[in-house]
Amino acid sequence: MMKVTKKIRQPKLKEKIEENPFITDEALAELFQVSVQTIRLDRLELNIPEVRERIKHVAKQQYDTVKALPIEEVIGEVIDLELDKHAISIFDVREEHVFSRTGIARGHHLFAQANSLAVAIINEELALTTKANVSFKRQVTVGERVIAKAQVKEIGNVRTIVEVNSFVEKELVFHGEFAMFRQEQ
Repeated sequence: MMKVTKKIRQPKLKEKIEENPFITDEALAELFQVSVQTIRLDRLELNIPEVRERIKHVAKQQYDTVKALPIEEVIGEVIDLELDKHAISIFDVREEHVFSRTGIARGHHLFAQANSLAVAIINEELALTTKANVSFKRQVTVGERVIAKAQVKEIGNVRTIVEVNSFVEKELVFHGEFAMFRQEQ
């Protein structure tokens, strides 16, 4: 996209944020070829909250209550949850999540995001991982946003199969299939 005037940019900015409320100011600045500060000023003029507030707003509107663990124990921020069906969480990779020499995220953080989402999706007070088959598709680096999408594939009497795919932008970075123990009903 080429640099455009404020009058043209602001409606397009509003449209982009409506399409993807999770887009960062940095990504918008790159898209519109302006500074991050310009994007922040545009958002301020348009009364559009920062990405964290937009995520919280979407989350409050869209999800059931997690039963199997306290919400603060889910790794990443749950933004969508329908128990025993599907769930989505967002995890921003920061300095404390990566190897200092390479800037590459430690695998256990990606696993923890996916695994805790697989626990959170279960519509029971007690849900435990009994087996996990995971594969890391590419390295994730500091500053990237990982969006994990969980889908319940099969519900049995004591086991539920949950598939989790994690993405950076639209690129698959992690895939996992989790066998979850649930209390018999």
